Amino acid sequence: MNNNRLLIIEDDTDLREGLSFSFSSDGYEVTEVATKAEGLREIKKNVYRMVLLDCNLPDGTGFELCREVRSFSNLPIVMLTARDTELDEIQALELGVNDYMSKPFSLGVLKARVKRILQEKTETARIVTGSLTIDQNTCKVWKHGEEIQLSKLEYRLLRYLIENKNHILSKEQILEKIWDCDGKYVDNNTVSVNISRLRTKIEEDASKPTRIKTVHGIGYIWKE
Repeated sequence: MNNNRLLIIEDDTDLREGLSFSFSSDGYEVTEVATKAEGLREIKKNVYRMVLLDCNLPDGTGFELCREVRSFSNLPIVMLTARDTELDEIQALELGVNDYMSKPFSLGVLKARVKRILQEKTETARIVTGSLTIDQNTCKVWKHGEEIQLSKLEYRLLRYLIENKNHILSKEQILEKIWDCDGKYVDNNTVSVNISRLRTKIEEDASKPTRIKTVHGIGYIWKE
């Protein structure tokens, strides 16, 4: 898997295509979208290393999208905006963006900031929890040093559980974050089935799980 996947969410066609061409020329694998809804779908369905996010979108704001993304992911976000006010910058930083640039901006400076953020993230990209090692850049998982094969959905489920370790997640929360990004209906049994599959791959004994614990009548919890 390419570990330099970049998502550009920008409704200005010329700017979006210009950024896409320039970053692609530098070896990034770039996906472009023009709306908040498309951006959220991409972030939930695919694995990206960074998002370049416009502040003003046809169907909402970058602030709103950032707030939604931060509810389930620490994906690096650089906000690009024509609204050059101190209050906007403060709001963006408080919402958890990694950097903030006002238009017009220097492409060279943007690239340098993107590179810096990715380097910092690379240094903390590996999660080690018990016998498991997770590389967030390549989305690979090892158990006792041996790579285990997880589907994209299983990987997202594992990450979501670990990111919320020691906190109970209801089946409804898991459905919303992992399956409901397209508004498709899936029943609660979907969660149980996929939790069971994940347990067989990561637990020492899936019949006596020590990591993904069931909280009867509520949901599941990742025990650190």
